[in-house]
Amino acid sequence: MWTPDSSNIRMTMSPQGRAIFVFALMVSLGCVARPARAELVFFNTGRSLSIKSHRVDGDSLVLVLRGGGEIVCDRAIVSRVTPDEVPYPEPEAAAPAPLPAAVAGPFSEIIDRVAAEQDVPVKLVRAVIQVESAYNVRARSPKGAMGLMQLMPTTALELGVHNAFDPAENIRGGTAYLRQLLDRYDGDEQLALAAYNAGAGAVDRHGRRVPPFQETRDYVRRVGSFASVEGPVTVANRQAPKRVRVPACW
Repeated sequence: MWTPDSSNIRMTMSPQGRAIFVFALMVSLGCVARPARAELVFFNTGRSLSIKSHRVDGDSLVLVLRGGGEIVCDRAIVSRVTPDEVPYPEPEAAAPAPLPAAVAGPFSEIIDRVAAEQDVPVKLVRAVIQVESAYNVRARSPKGAMGLMQLMPTTALELGVHNAFDPAENIRGGTAYLRQLLDRYDGDEQLALAAYNAGAGAVDRHGRRVPPFQETRDYVRRVGSFASVEGPVTVANRQAPKRVRVPACW
């Protein structure tokens, strides 16, 4: 079977032709952004708008903008929608900004070991430390709470913590206390956090619910946000595009 010898093949092409060939090759390989589909909207007032796409929603038109977001307008104010013959490159998705994950901070080895021993989620322990003391070993509250996990003196004694400013002892005691509260409230982390902040008695007095104290509710929310947020923003938790309604006189 005859096969061509590449050494004997020459490509005869004008400079313009070569440029077109190279551009087509780059597009096929994904090296050049492909033009995106676009549309032109013409309004009865004579204005026009280039958009990415549109859809009908009852008596309204939803216009999807090129840069994100949507415009809603009455169908009656639009005279026509035509393809936009001017191509434009689809904007590349920007790298998502990382959210503040549950802060690991120092003492990771101690936290990991103690959390495993007490069967408490590591991210919950780290979040409590972050909110309680921001990893300040010498932290002391006006009420007398001490150390990384802000143990009250009586609680520290009950947990066998002799030096609340020692990181290992404090983390051991605070994590053990979290374990007790999780057991008390059947694994409900919100109730356990509320009790960690306001006391189990307050939670019980309010029907085993988060007490209506602003400080406690803010505490539960803050710890929960640190404990649950991990990694970059995903499509699921990005904000929905903003929607604006166009007045009839536009």
